[in-house]
Amino acid sequence: MPADLLRSSYNPVNKSPWRINVGCIYCFARPTHSYLNLSPGLDFETKLIAKRNVAELLRVELARKSYKPSPIIIGTATDCYQPIERELRLTRSVIEVLKDARHPFGIITKSSAVEHDLDLIAPMAADHLAAVYVTITTLDGELARKLEPRAAAPHRRLRTLRTLAEAGVPVGVSVGPQIPFVNEDMEQVLEAAWDAGARSAFYTVIRLPWEVAPLFKQWLELHYPQRAGRIMERIREMRGGKDYDADFATRMKGSGVWADLIRQRFEKATKRLGFSNDRTPLDLSAFRPPGAEGQGSLF
Repeated sequence: MPADLLRSSYNPVNKSPWRINVGCIYCFARPTHSYLNLSPGLDFETKLIAKRNVAELLRVELARKSYKPSPIIIGTATDCYQPIERELRLTRSVIEVLKDARHPFGIITKSSAVEHDLDLIAPMAADHLAAVYVTITTLDGELARKLEPRAAAPHRRLRTLRTLAEAGVPVGVSVGPQIPFVNEDMEQVLEAAWDAGARSAFYTVIRLPWEVAPLFKQWLELHYPQRAGRIMERIREMRGGKDYDADFATRMKGSGVWADLIRQRFEKATKRLGFSNDRTPLDLSAFRPPGAEGQGSLF
């Protein structure tokens, strides 16, 4: 089993059949292309790597006698609805395996293409086996095009939230990454997401591991030359004085005064609106290993 297919993490298992071409300048997964002797810049955005046998490998893993079910989160490192998903349908094949095994899962995405799999997701959601989280970085369409050039527009993501919620799928919103002096509309994003049907929320602050830092600095000089230095100063303030701090305890939300201000804003807004800050609880008791159905007893 490839290490990057099923990997233990805070969310017990996270998995994605794709590497990215959505093109988010801030994406912390960019350095993974270096492992393949490809560049984290242009190659990351133009050379997509697909795990074509991901569904088969997942089925084998779930059938292991030693396997213990825990919610699988799809899309934590790379968005599972890349444009080429329309052709290869790898994410759909993964959901089909999970559906057959009655295995709980969550999806995190920026794409409206998740709606195409609503016929699979909605019945599982009705059985407390599925939830979807949509990432909305900003409501500013122009800024979103700069940050995430090939992702769905913010208003389209809100429509996806509403479509899923109306179909009975528990939906949440990921408000991030928070970038000081760049996307400053967290409260407005949360309000719009609540109105669209999201009932849980979480956030992250920007992470700039390894090759991502120089790429992001170039982006800042192009789009925000007057503020670039101040933005990086605040990012370093949240990262112990460095461009990036890999400390597991702080890497998602940062540390220091500025990170604490972001946390306070988030907590105040979510409390006012009524959001839950916990992930949607999913049912583990219905899991049946692939191939187990109909085996019965010999006696």
